[in-house]
Amino acid sequence: MTESTPPTGRVLAIDDEPEILETYEAILGKQGIRLTKAETLDAGVRLAATRPFDVCLLDRNVGYELGTEAVPQLKDQAPGLRIIMATAHRDTEAAMEALKLGIDDYLVKPFSPEQLRIAVARQMEARRLSAKVAVLEHEAAPVPVADGELTSKSPAMQKVLAMARQVARTGANVLILGESGTGKNVLARAIHRWSPRHEAHCVTVNCPSLNAELLENELFGHRKGAFTGAQESSEGRVAQADGGTLFLDEIGDFPLSLQPKLLRFIQDKEYERVGDPVTRQADVRLVTATNRNLAALVESGEFRQDLFYRLNVVAITLPPLRERAEDVVDLARGFLARFARDYGCPAREFSDAAQQAIRAYAWPGNVRELQNVVERAVILCGDVRIEADQLSLGESEAGSAGNVRASIGADLTLEQLERQHIEAVLARADTLDQASRILGIDASTLYRKRKSFGLK
Repeated sequence: MTESTPPTGRVLAIDDEPEILETYEAILGKQGIRLTKAETLDAGVRLAATRPFDVCLLDRNVGYELGTEAVPQLKDQAPGLRIIMATAHRDTEAAMEALKLGIDDYLVKPFSPEQLRIAVARQMEARRLSAKVAVLEHEAAPVPVADGELTSKSPAMQKVLAMARQVARTGANVLILGESGTGKNVLARAIHRWSPRHEAHCVTVNCPSLNAELLENELFGHRKGAFTGAQESSEGRVAQADGGTLFLDEIGDFPLSLQPKLLRFIQDKEYERVGDPVTRQADVRLVTATNRNLAALVESGEFRQDLFYRLNVVAITLPPLRERAEDVVDLARGFLARFARDYGCPAREFSDAAQQAIRAYAWPGNVRELQNVVERAVILCGDVRIEADQLSLGESEAGSAGNVRASIGADLTLEQLERQHIEAVLARADTLDQASRILGIDASTLYRKRKSFGLK
């Protein structure tokens, strides 16, 4: 992208002279810019409060009012909005004062169409980069979409990927189901990447990590002064995902008290920030994931039926790793190469016995557990070849497939096997967090499983 070719985007122009607004529209319209016009400051502020804009072209004098007077309101109503001031005065002091107030750029009339295009392109790029930084800062440990995790020899997984690619091309809401650690977040990001929205953000919210009040603020943002400590306005994750994808992980833990607001947003694309009566709009594609039985939660009254139907437009179930025997060693090799590279280690390989152990192990923590096991082996193993006993699979110290099978119990049901494995890891781990890392599941999931199994 060059500065003379601004990206498509949304511009709000505020000027009391209709012919100037028409000129802006003609110049920027050729670049694919959607321009919305306002002839008064009040009208401009109202538009900024209800529609998403990237850039505002603000005249220094709008009727009998100074455009600078509206800057605080514009910034409050639309956090992240970039403002370009247009003025007929070549006044350096006035320009500096405007910049102090929050103006991002300054155009002196008369300016050429090219100058206007360059200024708008520059601010749109700044808006895009600042939004990206905000997303990355909020996601302390973003999960990359790795092609190696989305290639498969397993017929079941191939069907899942084919379905995901097909639905990605639509705007339908997607519900991803599967056990913890099966890669639901990786698939969600892949759906975004394969979709027409791939150039916008894919924003993730982990539902169990916040209570209802904090989750509402996280999703919808807040107005300055909405609560103690709210010294600045926050646009929220929904606004950050505008034009892209909003991924709600562990939707089964979404607070019941907040579900009506989520339902309304899904139905109407409208919401309000905390402490702000102004209704806003955002266009997002919703992808959700859970390892829980939502139908059972609806039956027990823990989840709204109407919300369930809105989320469950297309459901994709990820198979557990134990049902992907064709993939497990290839996945392990992919992780091995990645972690050896990340940690600056020589290239590593698995011994034949290690590969047999990997194939035989039940992987109750699924792909996440496999990833953790391989990472731990790369860190702790000083040799080029990784042996079976260096994988620390469950309680097994065996180096053969037969011993591994014996250690996990061939006659146990899956539920009994999972309980036994979790109990063994809890006994060995010092803390719940450490146990969850070993198992490759979230601490909240481990807490729930421990409670359901009656484990201490």
